[in-house]
Amino acid sequence: MRSAKHFPWFAWLTLIVNIFVALWGAVVRATGSGAGCGAHWPTCDGEIVPGLQSSAQWIEYTHRLSSGLALVMVIIMLVWAFRSYVEGHLVRKGAAASMVFMILESLVGAALVLFGWVEADDSMARVYIMGVHLTNTLLLLGALFLTAYWSSEGRAFTFRGQGALGWLYGVGVVAALVLVVTGAIIALGDSLFLQIGLTPDQSPVLAGILAIRIYHPLTAILVGLYWILIARYAGAARPSPQVRKASLALILIILLTWAAGFITNWLRAPVIMQVVHLLFADLFWLGIVWLSAEALAVDAPRARQVTWSQVVSGR
Repeated sequence: MRSAKHFPWFAWLTLIVNIFVALWGAVVRATGSGAGCGAHWPTCDGEIVPGLQSSAQWIEYTHRLSSGLALVMVIIMLVWAFRSYVEGHLVRKGAAASMVFMILESLVGAALVLFGWVEADDSMARVYIMGVHLTNTLLLLGALFLTAYWSSEGRAFTFRGQGALGWLYGVGVVAALVLVVTGAIIALGDSLFLQIGLTPDQSPVLAGILAIRIYHPLTAILVGLYWILIARYAGAARPSPQVRKASLALILIILLTWAAGFITNWLRAPVIMQVVHLLFADLFWLGIVWLSAEALAVDAPRARQVTWSQVVSGR
């Protein structure tokens, strides 16, 4: 390896910047600032440095600049990884995957602007693209996390050959992905209803989103409980310090995510709480990635036999 000494801190910093970009994207949506730069991309109102005469322009242009910075950092990370790690190294694979998802993220962001799926647009196309957008965002953050994790002496992991543990994790990963993505769609409905001022009578799409909104908190509780049990099971079945640390972190994040969701609903989804709730949702996803990497490591010792009563009771 060459010049890999400082790579981990840069990889973690790249992850943090991309989390900020995702959160600021929520600010853009929640404030209806998606058209702040007009139907122009990547320029803002046709200019590289616009006049910035409105708050919508400031918010959208800040998102454009931070997204550009994130893209540059991922490119640097990719080049650095290929120069510093040997062929076939996990860090190379993580950086390459991050670059792919970063390109897709840019294309989806451009589509939102160029096709007008912003501000008060309440089309089903926007609902679909929101689902695609957040799915790709989560995959990007996961790839960035693993790149930083592997460069920090993290281990390779696999779902295959893990028996029931692998299946339990696989089901949980899919459930968490669906939960966070549907949560983003519901947040879109909140923005259209509470910030933009659309009503269900004016928008059948909004009516449909609000109709399923009540099920999101229940689903969040069920998926959260599922992962709490899995985290406790992992800590008992493979009681290494790394697994237990990841398990405790994930359980804490789940509790904080529930609290953020409750406060968001109670306060009728103010912009700041939508951003905080999304932050914990992103951390929930990254916590799952971290626990999966630790508990399903290819060189982990064989899992101990643990009964579910022991998991529930904590013994």
